[in-house]
Amino acid sequence: MRALTADLPEDRSRIYSVSQLNRETGLLLGEYFRTIRVEGEISNLSAPSSGHLYFSLKDATAQIRCAMFRNQQRKLGFRPENGKQVIVTAEVGLYEPRGDYQLIVEAIEEAGHGLLQRAFDALKLKLSQEGLFDPARKQPLPALPQAIGIVTTPTGAAIRDILSVLKRRFAAIPVIIYPSAVQGENAKVELVKAIEAANRHDRCDVLILARGGGSLEDLWAFNEEIVARAIFNSRIPVISGVGHETDVTIADFAADFRAATPTAAAEHATPDQQQWLARYQALEGRLELQLKRKLREKQQSLDWLHKRLHQQHPGQKLNRNKLRMEELELRLGQAMQRKMLHQRSVLDARIAALWQFNPKNALKNYRQRQHYLSEKLTAAMRCQLDRFGQQLAKSSRTLHAVSPLATLNRGYALAVRQPDGALVRSTEQLAVGDSVRTRVSDGQFTSRVTAIEKCSPFYETPDITGQFQTFVRNEPDMNDLGK
Repeated sequence: MRALTADLPEDRSRIYSVSQLNRETGLLLGEYFRTIRVEGEISNLSAPSSGHLYFSLKDATAQIRCAMFRNQQRKLGFRPENGKQVIVTAEVGLYEPRGDYQLIVEAIEEAGHGLLQRAFDALKLKLSQEGLFDPARKQPLPALPQAIGIVTTPTGAAIRDILSVLKRRFAAIPVIIYPSAVQGENAKVELVKAIEAANRHDRCDVLILARGGGSLEDLWAFNEEIVARAIFNSRIPVISGVGHETDVTIADFAADFRAATPTAAAEHATPDQQQWLARYQALEGRLELQLKRKLREKQQSLDWLHKRLHQQHPGQKLNRNKLRMEELELRLGQAMQRKMLHQRSVLDARIAALWQFNPKNALKNYRQRQHYLSEKLTAAMRCQLDRFGQQLAKSSRTLHAVSPLATLNRGYALAVRQPDGALVRSTEQLAVGDSVRTRVSDGQFTSRVTAIEKCSPFYETPDITGQFQTFVRNEPDMNDLGK
């Protein structure tokens, strides 16, 4: 405040009214402090019908008035009460009518133990709804563990108490210590690592999670969510022995068994060796009685078998077996004879049936049918050949009638121009000096044209070359007749 007031201009001649002084003082406070956080205890709490909250915030030597308006109360996560230690977020202001300076509260949160308790309750509700505390999912403790694991600090009083109890109750059980911090910022991480290491090594049958007593803040590592989940996920049954009997942690709910103290946890983890010794002695007595009873029964059975052995001499048993063997031999011979007669009759019946289906008889019938069909096929082929011969003779006569050679026999000739071999049909195809090959009925000759004379044709000569080539395919082409 000295630095601030030193910057203000001094005006000793100015006279302030009370209202002006309060107004400027309020502006000065609001500008300098703005939004601040103040811790203290609630007292003189008042909630009038307007819905606003009025209270005082105090510590051991001072107090300040506070006001929280109705529209800011929606942010409250708990119910303010007198005597609660809280931290308020507020602006510093001045109530001008009375000249009282006060805090205009924007938010209130619990401080110290109250805040931790709310976090404890919220986590407990969350994990309970997820089923981490379900009794049906808890593992039973072994009646006689092969080894016991302990997760705690190796320098605390809890480990000494636990080891003392384990030695007294059952000193033969091995103990494995997984050291971990049980208080402080890193305690939750070390506790989780120790639990996971015990499960990974898989050398103990039960795990004790222990710590001595302390405040809620001291025990807070056992109220962390990751520790509770590590306990729940442990394949080894976990006994929680944290704090005193009145201390309750989240680890107690997540563990398979909750012990009031570390000493009680050690007692629940181990059986009483005196009780087990008494139990072993009782079992030893029962076993001895059972063995004696069994021996008596076996002796009686042996005596009875000895008497039967004397009553049944081996020689008599051999004679009875010999007679029985002779009787069975006779019955076997008779059965074999009957079986052979039956099989002989069956064989004769099958041979007779086989002769009925002898392929020799069927082969003879097939040969007769083949001879008949062969003769029938030969007759049909001869008839068909005769019919084809008649048709061929008729076709030959018809072909000869239209053959050009027959025309040549009647005095006609065919002239072919040389050297191109063109058939001469008109005098227009020839010129004086051309060579012409002429075909007659009995041969051909070559001549040269010396003169050409025009005359009228006696009749139109039909072109039978195409017809001749159609019916006689083996005859030479008309163009080759002159060659």
